[in-house]
Amino acid sequence: MMRRIAVLDAPSNLGLRPPTPTSVPGCVKAPGALRDQGLLARLRARDAGCLTPPRYDPGDWRPGDGVCHAREIADYSAALAERIGAIIDRGEFPLVLGGDCSILLGSALAMHRLGEAVGGRIGLVFVDGHSDFRHPGNASYVGAAAGEDLALVTGRGQADLAAIEGRRPYFRDIDVVVLGIRAQDEYRLDLQAAGITTRPVPALRAEGAARTAQWAHEQLADCAGYWVHIDVDVLDPAVMPAVDAPDPGGIAFAELEILLAGLVDTPHCLGVELTVFDPDYDPDGAYAAEIVNTVVAGLRPVSAPGALPPRLLPDSSAATAPTVRASSAGSSSVGASPAGNSSVRAVPVPSARRGNGRPEPPITPSPVPASAAVPAPEDDDDDRHLGGVEARAEDVPQALLGPVGAVDAVGAVAPVADGTGPGGPGLAAPEPVGPPASAGPGLLRRAPLAGPGPEDSPPATDDGTSPSTAGIA
Repeated sequence: MMRRIAVLDAPSNLGLRPPTPTSVPGCVKAPGALRDQGLLARLRARDAGCLTPPRYDPGDWRPGDGVCHAREIADYSAALAERIGAIIDRGEFPLVLGGDCSILLGSALAMHRLGEAVGGRIGLVFVDGHSDFRHPGNASYVGAAAGEDLALVTGRGQADLAAIEGRRPYFRDIDVVVLGIRAQDEYRLDLQAAGITTRPVPALRAEGAARTAQWAHEQLADCAGYWVHIDVDVLDPAVMPAVDAPDPGGIAFAELEILLAGLVDTPHCLGVELTVFDPDYDPDGAYAAEIVNTVVAGLRPVSAPGALPPRLLPDSSAATAPTVRASSAGSSSVGASPAGNSSVRAVPVPSARRGNGRPEPPITPSPVPASAAVPAPEDDDDDRHLGGVEARAEDVPQALLGPVGAVDAVGAVAPVADGTGPGGPGLAAPEPVGPPASAGPGLLRRAPLAGPGPEDSPPATDDGTSPSTAGIA
């Protein structure tokens, strides 16, 4: 059987500070821009509609007032959690299109509800160029939830966001794996002190994307399942500058594809969200097209024949299903199986920046061709997660990016004779990483597929027919 993907738009920009005093963050347009590139048809996904966010209006917010739009974000998060839970109850795989990183609060609330229902803990794989770990304990003030989302979902910060429905934390520190932050991230030592497992870009590159995905699985071995958060600013601005805070030193599209494919290639991955893409910096749609190419290839394992639906039940519900260990609430280490653990089974069942407030490092833009330039905002107020950096591939050290290799349909490295596959001990060759110095937007492409895949057919509807169009409900 196949895990049917359901695409849900969550175009909230409530977690960001305004780019200028008279404008609003453009990530609200991201779901529509990705749909315009044929995302639903290529995934053969069900259109789960759009959850319209409240009006963006910072009003007279000032530093010291707490998180801007807090009440609206809390209400939106509760509604988003309902929508995600309903998708999972149908035995489907949710792909949530943000929006800014504050949508993680809705996903986290849904995962906490699910964990409570199945008697196990749900983990989080946090793929992001920034740690988003600002909170009252390490900053003079907070303000933009998209720069504080990881802190909030791990229980740090004001209760109206960190403890919706009295649930706090939504994810325990030991059940979080952070991938792709920059080596110089401002809060890296705070993550370490909290016991949150991290793999910054240099370590991710050294180990490879496929091995990193397998390593993330192992770190969350005590969880009944996990959610994947992807902020596209994990990509290097040489290939993805259309974000509100581009930061040099990121990964390439090919690496993100391999990482995503490895993370979702298990029934214990419950869903994925994609955040922070800003179409205002992508006037010709080249970056949107590249994101869609990466997501379609990276999610191939989800829609492949034989994939299992993402749903969990306690031991007593199914006597023969394979088990996943879930630690008791008192566990303090990842990978351990303390006494009192419940065994949780993965089986289908019926329904039951950001504006991050931190100073950005100074960057001197280099002259670039007009086709590669990104419009810079007029004001680089460090209370919002926004940067107007012009970027080109030549600005990224070649030693970090390296050569491009051939990538197969799911971005995996070919298995070797001993039968090991992506992430295994017997890889025949290094993984393909990074664009060449000459690469620009849309130039880093996947190898052509050997035969027709799920994206070559029209999307299916609930009654099995193929609609002629797909759009926001």
